[in-house]
Amino acid sequence: MKKDVTTGERKSSGRRGERERRGGIGARRMNPNAAGIDIGSREHYVAVPPDRDAKPVRTFGCTTPDLHEMARWLKACRVDTVAMESTGVYWIPVAQVLEQHGLKVVLVDARHLKNVPGRKSDVLDCQWLQELHLYGLLSGAFRPEPPIQVLRSYWRQREGVVASCAQQIHLMHKALEQMNVQLHKALSDVTGTSGMAMLRAIVAGERDAATLARMRDWRVKRTEVEMIKALTGNYRSEHVFALKQALAAYDFHQGQLAELDVEIERCMRTFDTKADPATLSPAQTRRPRRKNQPHFDLRRELHRVTGVDLTRIDGIAALTAQTVISEIGVDVNAFPTSKHFASWLTLCPNNQVTGGKVRSRHILGSANRVAHALRVAAQSLHHSRSALGACFRRMRARLGAPKAITATAHKLAVRIYHMLRYGEAYVDQGEEIYEAQQRERLTRSLKKRAKELGLELLDPATGVVVS
Repeated sequence: MKKDVTTGERKSSGRRGERERRGGIGARRMNPNAAGIDIGSREHYVAVPPDRDAKPVRTFGCTTPDLHEMARWLKACRVDTVAMESTGVYWIPVAQVLEQHGLKVVLVDARHLKNVPGRKSDVLDCQWLQELHLYGLLSGAFRPEPPIQVLRSYWRQREGVVASCAQQIHLMHKALEQMNVQLHKALSDVTGTSGMAMLRAIVAGERDAATLARMRDWRVKRTEVEMIKALTGNYRSEHVFALKQALAAYDFHQGQLAELDVEIERCMRTFDTKADPATLSPAQTRRPRRKNQPHFDLRRELHRVTGVDLTRIDGIAALTAQTVISEIGVDVNAFPTSKHFASWLTLCPNNQVTGGKVRSRHILGSANRVAHALRVAAQSLHHSRSALGACFRRMRARLGAPKAITATAHKLAVRIYHMLRYGEAYVDQGEEIYEAQQRERLTRSLKKRAKELGLELLDPATGVVVS
């Protein structure tokens, strides 16, 4: 592939150029009106087909007027589809402006765009993108519907605020440890009712350990003597000041969580109702709100939006189900089968076949939030008395924890896909039925093996041949 230095056009040479001149299979153009954009933080390089403009490669700034000018130029060049890399968050305003002008945006993974070594520049990158998209060699990334994108932004913001709350809790622990106040070791949760009452009293100036110990809730298992020992320490001013700031920051982030929950509930109220109101999950009883839990009945709202109760699946809590819906939406028709869905989540083996042999089945790494949430849900099944819990323990003993977690997460993904795609209700068969099925399967295998060896299986209790 050679480049014309005057026009910036790439010219084919050799066998590839001969195929293009003859119009063979190699020259089949899937997207004749394709453009490519190399995304940057300050400027964007845009390439269109060479016959559409005297200068097929142009540079545009990152401001909103520049982006609208880019869209108008692309429309003038009769472009209807644009390919761009998912570079940080810089692609988001570009995609939004182009879609406003009626252009189809294809977001592609940077790993799929490896250029020829030694020929790296912004101009060549946008031309390479345009050329690959011209021949249909790029697969676009999955992007949910615009309403789901709004919900996803709110939910990801909430996850960041929850992480900030956890950071402030760690700073509280650090300040208490420096004062040798072992409150965070005497209580299971320092941000609970008892812990927060004691922390606020310490910040307010209370130093008497007995007075602080009497603030504990009646459900705390530690005795008063044990609490007094834990609350006796060296209350130095600099550490108390650090505790005060961490506590204030924690309260601030909790206020942000409440505001986000209001926006998330308002956003979900705009979605259509798919479930019969009479079949909705029962309203939650009036119990104290747990830490980081939403300020509204998330489980019932998810059931209304999706038409199915995803929390019926063992290991799937309301927060996990919300992560799934906020990332993929309620319509999974973009994935033809559950296998495609599991592949997108990177929860299935990546079989690398060479010479007719599978050289590697290593699972690809991924930052997919849904896959991470399902892996965490799979870990929670370790002590579950359900069929999924029994399956997880069985695979964990045979394959090890990492593989068992991934395999169980795959099972959870398949069940979620079928519930969202076909509206199926999940019914757990139970641990006993699962174990009975496994025993029956093992018995059939032993009988088949014994028959091949000319032997018979005998019941040790009765001495009767197993039929």
